[in-house]
Amino acid sequence: MPMPPRRLPAAAALLAALLLAGCGALKPPSGRPGTVAAPATPHDLPAAVGRVEPPGPGVAALPGAEPRVPEAAAPAPAETGIASWYGRAFHGRRTANGERFDMRAMTAAHPRLPFHSLVRVRNPANGREVVVRINDRGPFKRGRIVDLSWAAAQRLGIRGLATVELWPLAVGGAEAAADQAR
Repeated sequence: MPMPPRRLPAAAALLAALLLAGCGALKPPSGRPGTVAAPATPHDLPAAVGRVEPPGPGVAALPGAEPRVPEAAAPAPAETGIASWYGRAFHGRRTANGERFDMRAMTAAHPRLPFHSLVRVRNPANGREVVVRINDRGPFKRGRIVDLSWAAAQRLGIRGLATVELWPLAVGGAEAAADQAR
């Protein structure tokens, strides 16, 4: 049995009437052929249209926009040169700053940087990087700029000698001052 047609609820009919009435807010065309109706001016609009409601209670809690700062080009390395490494033969011996050398630690020997300085070392051949702490002096072979611990060399993919780039990150600190006072 077919269902009787439904009648629109009164709210839907009212909404349709309001929408059609809103179309009359446009100024009539000037009467010339080919002209388009001009948009309504604020005087032609109902008073409620220009009113701005205050934000809801949750709007104040929304996070603000965060600026995106373009990353600057990486600075040139402070040093570029040959790196070597040392391991088992020196494991457990005292370093120049007095601590015991651990071939599995991320440490290095540098001729000038203060002890406990942090240095980023990059192997440009494969792009690998590590951060090491300076705890010893050296290297003592001519033409080398740093001696890495065995662990640091392994992370960089260095098996013998390799060209590396160095960037000092944090030079010395309280521990460096204490070591230099000795």
